[in-house]
Amino acid sequence: MGTSYCKGSNKKRKKNITNKINTYEKIIKEKKDSPKRNLDIIKKYLITNENYSNNTDIITKVKKMNEYENKKSEKNIEKTIRSLYILKDIFSFVSEKLKLEFIIYNRDLQKKLNINIENYKRIKGIYREGEKNGKGKEYNISTNHMIFEGEYLNGKRNGKGKEYDYLGELEFEGEYLNGERNGKGKEYHYFGKLKFEGVYLNGKRWNGKGEEYKYGKLVFEGEYLNGKRNGKGKEYNYYNGLEFEGEYLNGKRWNGKGKKYDNFGKIEFEGEYLNGKKNGKVKEYEYGKLKFEGEYINGKKNGKGKEYYNIGKLRFEGEYLNGKRWNGKGYSKEGKIEFNIKEGNGEGKEYDYYGELKFEGKYLDGERNGKGKEYYSNGELVFEGEYLIGKRWKGQGKEYNNYSGKLLFEGEYLNGERNTFDLLAFYNKFA
Repeated sequence: MGTSYCKGSNKKRKKNITNKINTYEKIIKEKKDSPKRNLDIIKKYLITNENYSNNTDIITKVKKMNEYENKKSEKNIEKTIRSLYILKDIFSFVSEKLKLEFIIYNRDLQKKLNINIENYKRIKGIYREGEKNGKGKEYNISTNHMIFEGEYLNGKRNGKGKEYDYLGELEFEGEYLNGERNGKGKEYHYFGKLKFEGVYLNGKRWNGKGEEYKYGKLVFEGEYLNGKRNGKGKEYNYYNGLEFEGEYLNGKRWNGKGKKYDNFGKIEFEGEYLNGKKNGKVKEYEYGKLKFEGEYINGKKNGKGKEYYNIGKLRFEGEYLNGKRWNGKGYSKEGKIEFNIKEGNGEGKEYDYYGELKFEGKYLDGERNGKGKEYYSNGELVFEGEYLIGKRWKGQGKEYNNYSGKLLFEGEYLNGERNTFDLLAFYNKFA
């Protein structure tokens, strides 16, 4: 009885299994969702039943069912991981833990994303589609835009590839080695404007000729060596075209003619460079107006030169030595001679660029020395006493805050230092 009961129950099971397999075939053809529970029952029965386990037709059908369920599973995995990544923007402190836990315990997902736990942190924020060796793509989960397409070797970018920004615009195209830019390449600004073209090494611009752009405009073209501007090159200003043409060394202007402009596009300097310093004939400007014209040696005024007021009238004419007025005459705004200086020595009045009286007294070796008076921009006397090597040395004086105009100090100077302490002045300095 027991045996016949088992046979009867086996017949019923076979019939149920056959019906379920037929149902699955129908579902697969119609591409409808199916209860995975049924597939698990079928597989469990086939494993324990010798007649069915040796039936190739049935096994083939079950394999098809497996493939169908695996495809569904992959889609669900992809949806799940995308959902988890969406948490990044809202709950970043939670999402990292969730994403890691989800990936650690899901080998199918690891395979789908083509990552492993060891390198997960290095590529967090992106997922990969493709193989580690050969062609592949990377995506930004937040925007769903592709951020890289190209060739891989041992899980790293190797060979030719393209990088895209978070909006999907082309950012770089060129060659890679061990995951970094190496070899020939091009960088782009928004809307496809070229930013740089040349040779890269370990991810950096390295050797050869290249161009640099800012806001889509050319700012430099020339030669590179060891990742810096070296050799012949041209520098351009955003407003006024060519700014410098000559030779560079270790990223600095070295030899040649150049110009410099302020933030408003007005010229500040034009002249020659030698060994990275101003040399030769030079012109300096303030707000686009000529302030000085003359000669420089090793970055300092040396030789003949002229200074001008902001209205264009002559302020000083003569010779300089190591940046100091040495021989010549100084003029007021009205054109009156206010002082004569010879070999750095003399006595007279000194006016600022705007024609306001700044100092009157004696000079020695091109610096204020001896008795003198110093004035604030509003004409108020701020110091009267003795100077030594250009510094207030001994006497009575005042000091003001350059921005607020508040009085900082009033008292005596001795040996170039304040000889008294004023608590109120100290407070005003930081007020």
